[in-house]
Amino acid sequence: MPRLIECVPNFSEGRDMAVIKQITDVIQSVDGVKLLDVDPGKATNRTVVTFVGEPEPVIEAAVRAGRKAAELIDMTNHTGEHPRFGAIDVCPLIPIAGVTMDECVTWARQLGQRLGDEAGLTVYLYEYAASKPDRKNLAVVRAGEYEGLSQKLANPEWKPDFGPPKFNAKSGATAVGARDFLVAYNVNLNTTSTRRANAIAYDIREKGRVKTVDGKPDSKPLLDDKGEQVWIPGSLKCVKAIGWFIEEYGVAQISINLTNLDVTPIHVAFDETCKKADERGVRVTGSEIVGLVPLAAMLDAGRHFLRKQQRSTGVGDAELIKIAIKSLGLNDLSPFKPEEKIIEFAMAKDAKAKRLIDLTIEGFTDLTASEAPAPGGGSVAALSGALGAALATMVANLSSHKRGWDERWEEFSRHAETGKKHWTRLVQLVDEDTDAFNAIMTAFGLPKSNDAEKAARKAAVQSATRRAIETPLEVMHEALASMAVIRAMAETGMDASISDAGVATLCARTAVIGAHLNVRINAKGLDDKIAASQFLAKAAEIEVKAVVAESEILTIVLKKM
Repeated sequence: MPRLIECVPNFSEGRDMAVIKQITDVIQSVDGVKLLDVDPGKATNRTVVTFVGEPEPVIEAAVRAGRKAAELIDMTNHTGEHPRFGAIDVCPLIPIAGVTMDECVTWARQLGQRLGDEAGLTVYLYEYAASKPDRKNLAVVRAGEYEGLSQKLANPEWKPDFGPPKFNAKSGATAVGARDFLVAYNVNLNTTSTRRANAIAYDIREKGRVKTVDGKPDSKPLLDDKGEQVWIPGSLKCVKAIGWFIEEYGVAQISINLTNLDVTPIHVAFDETCKKADERGVRVTGSEIVGLVPLAAMLDAGRHFLRKQQRSTGVGDAELIKIAIKSLGLNDLSPFKPEEKIIEFAMAKDAKAKRLIDLTIEGFTDLTASEAPAPGGGSVAALSGALGAALATMVANLSSHKRGWDERWEEFSRHAETGKKHWTRLVQLVDEDTDAFNAIMTAFGLPKSNDAEKAARKAAVQSATRRAIETPLEVMHEALASMAVIRAMAETGMDASISDAGVATLCARTAVIGAHLNVRINAKGLDDKIAASQFLAKAAEIEVKAVVAESEILTIVLKKM
């Protein structure tokens, strides 16, 4: 597994695209770094940049970007709606894959030191990388903003972690941290009142608002026994929020940071904001995601809004994303492009390796019919199983939406969700089967001019052969499992789709028997005959079950026709 970290520096320039481009150019100049997103904001005068890669090149790119920002951005001329205190205002690192948070902390501290030493920036560490407990919260580190930075630096308690301990009027200061994945999310309101927006923000954010003596907003704060202000918590955990007015759009927004999507997902924040806005006579008109968002967050949102409509959630990811975009109003201010805004899609967009499942039906058929040895029977068997599971899912979705069956939508939605898991996995196995075959061909092509090379080649061939057995065996498992959904749809689905359930079971049986043929032919090449025998026995058992299931399901189907 590759080690991947994400870096999301925020630069205090959102209006001069020439400056922004010079900064992003130096990021892209580093091999091994992929620039995912550049999101400038005129009102905030701030650009959020997202890039990803192995830790070493990411750190190098961040240092170059910090150096360039210090050269080009002059904080003495900066104004904007967003809190800020430096040219490169914040620069967090986020572990994505193969990297622990502790490792990310080490990288963040290395980045902070290099920004101080090589870019001459005054650096504070925050979040998991914080050097002191009272510096963990970014809001505390950045308190007073740029205008209060000179006074802060004069206080020995606020000596920076790295870089010059004196005020640099041009570049200000930078906060470098390691944190969990954070979604920057803005909710649009049908008001121009920053005060109203802030009131709603205080209602929802975890920190809440200061409690007053008489309960009125502008009254004297209530103090506890220690003389500290008493706070009334907001309704959402792991949420930071403020209200502001966006000049370029002419509306007020609630700017939200969702710091833990497992605790408060996007759709929960949206619904709660709608509720609190309505209580104050304000209407939510839409929302926007700043930077990138995980695919899972969009799929969860799509399922949430479908459930609210009492509709089946077992639909394709593209449909879930479409529902999420419409329900959250993500196109309200500017188009939401999934291929650019969803992190997994953005990372895969420029991938050189083409997948079979990305081909058109005609293209896949042409390639199968060509002189190329792959895709072959294994991939076609997996595709057959995927189509069978998809047909069963279709019956479930149609049944959930049938007039007069409204009280049964959850029943069919559960079947559709299960069917989707099967066809999604079988679609993946289309490429995995061909990859397994190609791995065998690659192994056979290894050099064998001496004993060491022969031994390495033999080991590679045997490893690839085992994979070429295990992959179609998984196709068999998955296709057989899908027959439970097919049976349920034959028994309880709408009668008008009974023939679809019949075709689905024929596809599933074909997938099982077809994949079994691949298991048998590849098992002949496995030197471990005990393992080969176990694979063959398991495959034979699955085929028997599939043939019996097909017969039983077809009996149900034919009786209803």
